[in-house]
Amino acid sequence: MKPKIYVTRRLPQPALDRIQEVFEMAINPDDRVLTKAEIVANVRGQDALLCLLTDTIDAEIMDAEKNLRVLSNYAVGYNNVDVEAATARKLPVTNTPGVLTETSADLAFTLILSVARRVAEADKFTRDGKFHGWGPMMLLGHDVYGKTLGIVGLGRIGLATARRARGFGMNLLYASRTPKPEAEAELGASRVELDDLLTASDFVSVHVPLSDETTHVIGAREIGLMKPTAFLINTARGPIVDEAALVVALRAGDIAGAGLDVYESEPALEPGLVELENTVLLPHVASATIETRTKMAMLAAENAIAVIEGRTPAHLVNPEALDRA
Repeated sequence: MKPKIYVTRRLPQPALDRIQEVFEMAINPDDRVLTKAEIVANVRGQDALLCLLTDTIDAEIMDAEKNLRVLSNYAVGYNNVDVEAATARKLPVTNTPGVLTETSADLAFTLILSVARRVAEADKFTRDGKFHGWGPMMLLGHDVYGKTLGIVGLGRIGLATARRARGFGMNLLYASRTPKPEAEAELGASRVELDDLLTASDFVSVHVPLSDETTHVIGAREIGLMKPTAFLINTARGPIVDEAALVVALRAGDIAGAGLDVYESEPALEPGLVELENTVLLPHVASATIETRTKMAMLAAENAIAVIEGRTPAHLVNPEALDRA
């Protein structure tokens, strides 16, 4: 008999086909996030769980099926999974890094260009029939070329974003716990303290993973250090930025604008954010291309298959769980 897997939401079909070569698959038939109670009910009797970043996987869910052998998370980040609890239960957790790096960097730079040149405002202006001819003061934005980009967290996606910035002749600053000498040599980037980055940058792009340490790492004090002509970009995780403080700053004109793909209480938005015209607000679509989402799904499938077949998966978050299994 085939091992069993539960998939919490429909994925690109090539990955589902691959999963069914190895597993007897059950899947959430609806295009919505399952409740915790539904996940608990559906994980019973399963050997594997393929979950999404919108699923909070805690000890209660893990304990609902004592024979569960792997948690395959369809995302780079895994803050939605209690990894410590999984490790204590010798339950491997996997993720899907690497395959979405370039696509996510494309989206980060899209937001930089969009907020600087007021693309969303201009689109609405045109659609609303307000365009009656060219005017010298109409919808003036800000240059991107030659400006300073500050990158908070120079990991894979941050580095890919920096490479795009070089094509626009931007000066590059980065804040990171560890120096990145290769990036400095390749891109001419300078490592500075976060406060100095915020003070000097025309655009600040956030690329750190979410943790207790990085929650609200960009808060009211940090936003207050930014230039009134600067823009904040967040394509990482919503809680990294204090969204309430950001709304206050945007409303007061303390910074020029923001481009967001993620939100602190996603999918809910901080009250007042929607009304602000100096923002571009996207519905968490950084990796949303056909090619990338398919690669992510295939990787999540292969991670689960590897564990079930007794192999080490390509991307194991907690190797100590597998070592002790």
